[in-house]
Amino acid sequence: MERKEFLSKLGIGLAAVCVGCGVVACGSDPEDEAKPDPDTGGGDNVLTANLDSELKNVGDSKMANGVILVRLAQPNEPSSFTAVQLACTHQRISVAYNNAQGKFICPAHGSEFNTKGEVLRGPAATALKQYTVKITGSNLAVSA
Repeated sequence: MERKEFLSKLGIGLAAVCVGCGVVACGSDPEDEAKPDPDTGGGDNVLTANLDSELKNVGDSKMANGVILVRLAQPNEPSSFTAVQLACTHQRISVAYNNAQGKFICPAHGSEFNTKGEVLRGPAATALKQYTVKITGSNLAVSA
């Protein structure tokens, strides 16, 4: 095989791999990932936390099954937490909670959402889905 032929086939092979990876990455929908967590015993729970060992400080967060859960205040009561979909509604990039600013921010294009998931700044035009937080003793459960 000649060098030119080798480089041509290598380039075509790499291009095929890159296209395949792009199709796979763009083909998944983060909202589809918000399915019951098998570790929670089923039901409608998409995320659970043990408050004796997790989410002890304001600003702490936990992500699972397409949901981000954040502690907003100190008491162990549902209003001290928020849970919203992890994927920005603009281009499905994972949002992060900025504790100092008290909002979710998408790192890709700067969309901002309040703690209820409502759009504060675009380009996202649709709110993040908000989930229900329930606490029983030291066990927290997030459900759809």
